[in-house]
Amino acid sequence: MTNQKNSTKVVTGVVRLSYANVWEPASINGSNPKYSVSLIIPKDDTATLTAINAAVDAAIKEGIAKFGGKIPNKAALKLPLRDGDTERDDEAYKGSYFVNANSTTAPQIVDRTVQPILDRSEVYSGCYARVSINFYAFNTNGNRGIACGLGNIQKVKDGEPLGGKSSAADDFATELNDDFLS
Repeated sequence: MTNQKNSTKVVTGVVRLSYANVWEPASINGSNPKYSVSLIIPKDDTATLTAINAAVDAAIKEGIAKFGGKIPNKAALKLPLRDGDTERDDEAYKGSYFVNANSTTAPQIVDRTVQPILDRSEVYSGCYARVSINFYAFNTNGNRGIACGLGNIQKVKDGEPLGGKSSAADDFATELNDDFLS
């Protein structure tokens, strides 16, 4: 899962997308607009979790200059891999870890055969995908840690949409009364 050429890059196994702002960048609290997504990773996906932990360790070593030339204690850093059972009161995050990934540049979004997906309704919060991510050190305004950059997205299958948004087909599934327009 870790890229041989870049020890801080990971291509995940199948994860679920949440808070997917992958088509248009969004600004949070007036910050610079970014493309972003929360990746929900099943706790039993040990290959992805092992690769993420190794990439985080590599990012700490590569970012030593940001930490004053010394490798800090991991417990003193803000780390990207978080526990959905303890940090989210959301059924979609139960039994999972998650990472929030973002980028100022748009990800390439492809299907299972690596063909570009152009229909924006195809990739949404709740669908399943493989995602390339990279980890890097930061030290800003007293906050020190490892952040997660968003690379590219490969949709692998549909899932129940998250966020309570229903489809038009679901909303208007009832029969129209013939007298509706009269």
